[in-house]
Amino acid sequence: MRFSQFLAIDWSGAKGPVQKGIALAVADAGGGPPVLVDPGRGWSREDVLALLREDLPNDTLVGLDLGIALPFADCGAYFPHCGGLLPDAPALWALIDDICANDPNLGAQGFVDHPEFARYFRNGGITGSHFGCDGADHGRGRFRVTEHAQAAMGCKPYSNFNLVGAAQVGKSSLTGMRMLHRLRSRLPVWPVDRLPGKGSAVVEIYTSLAALEAGRSASRAKMRTHEALNGALSALGCPSVRGTGPIDDHSSDALLTAAWLRKTAPDPRRWQPAGLTSAIARTEGWTFGAL
Repeated sequence: MRFSQFLAIDWSGAKGPVQKGIALAVADAGGGPPVLVDPGRGWSREDVLALLREDLPNDTLVGLDLGIALPFADCGAYFPHCGGLLPDAPALWALIDDICANDPNLGAQGFVDHPEFARYFRNGGITGSHFGCDGADHGRGRFRVTEHAQAAMGCKPYSNFNLVGAAQVGKSSLTGMRMLHRLRSRLPVWPVDRLPGKGSAVVEIYTSLAALEAGRSASRAKMRTHEALNGALSALGCPSVRGTGPIDDHSSDALLTAAWLRKTAPDPRRWQPAGLTSAIARTEGWTFGAL
């Protein structure tokens, strides 16, 4: 592929105007260590949206660490037994952004509290009764086809319908979908959109997949020291970043994944995974790098 730089974004669905869990790192196609993009005051979701809409350099491959859609293939719908059928991921993004229009900071509380959709999410309360296609609670929940592919590669994905505990990836993904809706016509999102012949594009990433391919185990995917991060970067053939001692895992996730994007993006196999059909591309999307 022909990208000149690779931007990895560790995303967050946390409440508040600034999210401590957001970190951005960029790796230049010409080589060198990845570099953190630091606004000096922390990132908000609106900051990231503004960067992607207005200030993104040409020919940048952007990796977002979030689920770009909800499961669809398993039930033939995002929300089985619901009155309206959403045909594809862009329609889902538009619905979420519309329902959450009054939620500040690109929040998604309005959607998970909505009387029509709350029952599909596991939140530790009385909702979640429609967690599975048949209306029953199905263990770890519903998964997309790409998440099954992640698991086959050694990752431990979590359902985007889950809002409970450390694995509550649901709000992170839903807030990200609001941003993706607002990026329509500005940036293509692969594979929901076709990869353009030139210009920038967005892909879904999973930082644990980058860590696994850098020699970390699933239980050791988080790197909290510069030494651990640089060991993983070395395994990817990437120069070390400066620093010693502790580093927050959001920064290390972004730094490693930016380097991993640079290494893997030229591989045609990454863009042609066996399980990716045109129907799945439009409804569920895919995690870049999952084979």
